[in-house]
Amino acid sequence: MAESTRLVADLLVERLRAWHVPRVFGASADGVEPIVAALRRAGGEPTFVQARHEETAGFMAAGHAKYTGGVGVCLAAQGPGVVHLLAGLYDARLDGRPMVAIVGQRLDTPLGVAYREIELTRLLSDVCGEFVRVAGTAEEVPSLVDRAFRTAVATRSPTCVVVPQALQAAGVPESPRSDGVYSMAPGLPPARVSPHESDLNAAAQLLGAGRRVAILVGQGAYGAADEIVALADRIGAGITTSLLGKPVLDERLPFHTGVMGHVGTTASAQLLGGCDTLLMVGTNGPWTDYYPMPGQAATIQIDIDGRRMATRYPVDVPLIGDAVETLRALLPRVPQRANREWRSLVETSFDRWWTDATERADAPAEPMNPQHVLRELSPRLPWNSAVAVDVGSVTYWYARHVQLPPGVPAHLSGTFGAMGTALPYAIAAKLARPDQPVIALAGDGAMQMNGLSELVTVANRWHDWPDPRFVLLVLNNRDQAGLSLSQRESGQVSLPEAQRLPDVPYAGWSRLLGMHGLRVDRPEMVGAAWDEALSADRPTLIEAVVDASVPLSPPDRPFADLRGLFEDRADGAEVASRSRSELVRERAGGDEDDLI
Repeated sequence: MAESTRLVADLLVERLRAWHVPRVFGASADGVEPIVAALRRAGGEPTFVQARHEETAGFMAAGHAKYTGGVGVCLAAQGPGVVHLLAGLYDARLDGRPMVAIVGQRLDTPLGVAYREIELTRLLSDVCGEFVRVAGTAEEVPSLVDRAFRTAVATRSPTCVVVPQALQAAGVPESPRSDGVYSMAPGLPPARVSPHESDLNAAAQLLGAGRRVAILVGQGAYGAADEIVALADRIGAGITTSLLGKPVLDERLPFHTGVMGHVGTTASAQLLGGCDTLLMVGTNGPWTDYYPMPGQAATIQIDIDGRRMATRYPVDVPLIGDAVETLRALLPRVPQRANREWRSLVETSFDRWWTDATERADAPAEPMNPQHVLRELSPRLPWNSAVAVDVGSVTYWYARHVQLPPGVPAHLSGTFGAMGTALPYAIAAKLARPDQPVIALAGDGAMQMNGLSELVTVANRWHDWPDPRFVLLVLNNRDQAGLSLSQRESGQVSLPEAQRLPDVPYAGWSRLLGMHGLRVDRPEMVGAAWDEALSADRPTLIEAVVDASVPLSPPDRPFADLRGLFEDRADGAEVASRSRSELVRERAGGDEDDLI
């Protein structure tokens, strides 16, 4: 083939460039070779980022969407390649992030007997349910790419275009037929979505009448920090966040009780357990057993997606709209009614919990307490950094002990809960902003899953970064600690052979790859290790040898026993709600410190 011949693969790459796609994550394989060659001919616009495995390529694309707000794009071939992409696609779907998968298909033989054949549309029909199409002609390709991007952006979900290899390698007709297939200028301006006036007035009335207001903030509230704080001050509310909503607000606010749920703080559980009014902003977080009991709190929910309304908790006033626009419209309607008594209780509750958490982090462990390792990071986090977090026991320590500076983005696989995401996320974050430091927090289970191989990707790329600071913390406890501790705390008997992990020299592996590696096994070494890593002239892996037996200690669920106390009765929910209300009233009449 002459270099000047324009192929359908080139046409596809041109469309990606028109959508301002900066990079495509994937692994070169049979079935997508013409597209990879077209990316090479495009001269790095977009850049092809070769991952060590299609699964991590999918996580990188999901991470790109999370850190940049743009569309993550990944590439894989049929057979095992596209199967490996599924985890990243589901991660994007469940966390509501736009992503486009380009999948190659090789059909040298009739369907039914082809090598590595998978019925792709059927395989992808769930995770890419909003849009998955197979291109049949050259004329279709630009339109299908455009529709995939528009659908991904409009629905905040993954989409897919399947392009057979023979079509990728075909020449573009000089006079293409339209056949009613048209393409238009790329881009989709965001819509302005605001609730009805009557709904805003009803929400304002509920908030103004509340005596003990709690605000639960999720990832959908990004950009609305000023409005949330202004509203909280107006009505004397306390604030808690979902795990994904942790970066939205400054956690040093005195009335911010931290993350809610099993991974969260006792103060957040007490806030939700004692409130009579709840405002949920851009959150669909789990841990429903930490929400107020149904019927306890008058509830307003703000979400741009009406499908998410009341999926976690009964809602009295749903407000469908963008968080910033909705809060700005709501704020002047809410009467000034700061409840200093309630606010004081909230702040006292958090102060008590923070003191207790500090004591837990400073408690001796063999050889080190993992909470201490994460707590030492907080005062050292650069203001312009990005943070990636894996799933496991490290999630608990991050949620409770790392206080993010305002504006620092932090992401994890919050809804899908996939292990092995921190390092792919961190690579995506660093490629998006190579002039800023990135910190990834992972456990040894995630490292042995895919992290050891993706360190090769870091070693291959860091020389091109203007700021080489890329810090990976690995909590080495030789155990699947998150699972083991959860099983112990729930009284389950675990199989040691299934939980123990081999002891791997992670810091040594980093040094072998030409990067920096530090092994820390004494508490007094932790601060200096963070300082050294955050000032190093190359990526650094901190291997922290920690105690696997430090308990996760999920917060108590106030009145949780009431949730199952009346479950055998037909009117159990109503009776439990009344009982909960009586207990709240009893507490309100007693010692104020017992109210929360």
